[in-house]
Amino acid sequence: MRNIRLILLLTALFGNALAGDYQNSEKLRVFIGEMQQEHGFLAEQLEQLFAKVNKQQSILDAIARPAEKVSQWKDYRPTFVNPLRIAGGVSFWAKNAGALERAEREYGVPAQIIVAIIGVETSYGGNMGRYRVLDALATLAFDFPPREVFFRKELKEFLLMVREQQLDALSLKGSYAGAMGLPQFMPSSFRAFAVDFDGDGKIDIWNNPGDAIGSVANYFKQHGWTADSAVAERVFGLGEQADLALSSGLEPERSVAELIQLGWEVDGSWDKDLRLSAFRLQGQEGAEYWLGLPNFYVITRYNRSNMYALAVYQLSEVLLNTRSPP
Repeated sequence: MRNIRLILLLTALFGNALAGDYQNSEKLRVFIGEMQQEHGFLAEQLEQLFAKVNKQQSILDAIARPAEKVSQWKDYRPTFVNPLRIAGGVSFWAKNAGALERAEREYGVPAQIIVAIIGVETSYGGNMGRYRVLDALATLAFDFPPREVFFRKELKEFLLMVREQQLDALSLKGSYAGAMGLPQFMPSSFRAFAVDFDGDGKIDIWNNPGDAIGSVANYFKQHGWTADSAVAERVFGLGEQADLALSSGLEPERSVAELIQLGWEVDGSWDKDLRLSAFRLQGQEGAEYWLGLPNFYVITRYNRSNMYALAVYQLSEVLLNTRSPP
């Protein structure tokens, strides 16, 4: 209760000082009070900063637009596993071979996985977003009630990030949801996982591929990536009980022993207690059944979708074979 009273007092003290698109926003006034009390920001500086923020109606239109029909795997895969994305990945790998080799050595994450993530996220930096991150996060924090709690948190993380890294809050660009740089980190992920991989004293995931590479590798390691372990395996020749083994979500929830009992042909070298995810996708030639190992689940922690994770994995395999033909 004492904290709430203090925030309201701080709000009253500078409540009439705001300008710009959010000059009448009570939510912003409360937010500034919280940042002042909890993190030591100067209210006057935040007022001046938010006076330059623009509410982006195009962001609200995009995020509120009814979701289109969910793509099937047969349509989703060609978006990311295609000649242009493959050629771009081979080129990116060649230009950043040293950083990729060191990241794989230090974090245990294969170079091809790192390259594929950056390729799927931004076409190797070709499409990192056109919105000012501050505009995007403020718009969604104060004008999109369904997810305002999440975006208020990310806005807070963003302000802490720019203070810690001594960045210009108004110059940073990203996606309409506030994702940033080559790997499309949200501010909270930046603060938790981004690294100064080249040791130049600053973390730059927008213009420094080395920092982006190290940051992706660190993200994967911190989320449980196991070096030299398989990612996913397609299963053929399943019986009528195959669908009984399908996972209800993304987490590995079926043991190898259970899958064998339900008629799935599983690698005989895998421990019977190893837990996997079992999923079905609609491919070009019909249903495809897949097993996701723990490393596959790690990829879904980056983006919570089996199709996303499988696209990353398949692109990574094509890149590896294209760069170094078997």
